[in-house]
Amino acid sequence: MSHLFDSRLKPGAAISVALMTGAIMMGASSLTHAQPQNRAKPAAQASLRDLGKQLKVGDVVFIRIPAQPFTKVSDTTSSWTNHVGIVSDVSGVEPMIAESRVPLSGESGWSSFVKRSDAGRVAVARLDTPLDERQQGKLKKALAARRGILYDTGFDLHSPRQFCSRYVREALDEATGVKLGEVENFATLLQRNPNADQTFWRMWYFGNIPWQRETVTPASLLRDGRLVVYFDGYADNRAGSSIVDSRGSNK
Repeated sequence: MSHLFDSRLKPGAAISVALMTGAIMMGASSLTHAQPQNRAKPAAQASLRDLGKQLKVGDVVFIRIPAQPFTKVSDTTSSWTNHVGIVSDVSGVEPMIAESRVPLSGESGWSSFVKRSDAGRVAVARLDTPLDERQQGKLKKALAARRGILYDTGFDLHSPRQFCSRYVREALDEATGVKLGEVENFATLLQRNPNADQTFWRMWYFGNIPWQRETVTPASLLRDGRLVVYFDGYADNRAGSSIVDSRGSNK
């Protein structure tokens, strides 16, 4: 199924995609503002290569993209993370991460996925009951069915398009029956964080925030108790370095 830009795409959606693409390009050359002081930075450090060796199909990978509107997503949800993908294959030179991204969903190599994150910040989580071989096969089929879908700049849980946290949530649900994260509407999200930049979101939605629109965020996936986070820290290109977790012990 083709999801290329065509006459069926609503003008507002096309403008939002263009705005988001421009924002990402502008933000790619510089890191975002410092994280709020009430969120401590993790102590864990690892090399990309060593951490990649531990990945399994179905692992959920969280990063922080240093560009708007993603930084506004993390600020609004009081979390460091604003983008999430899922490990789809570990049989090649490096693991592959399936993701909903601008403009179309697809796969990225492990190293390129993490390099897009602010200072290499990454968290890797696994369901408390890891996927068996049958579930991994179902996950791969679910991800293949979602390849090439236009990114949903409106973050609408019921849109024919996709965005990152919905993409991961629905693919895992199809494979395992586990629905990660919390479905919330925009009114709840913005009321929960009175310091959220509503001016930005009014601009993003052309003056009219869709208060009752349902969505699911990367932060709500990360906070789900059915995920076990086995790494939360910084990964870089150092070769041969051991993985050190937040307690200071080597793995």
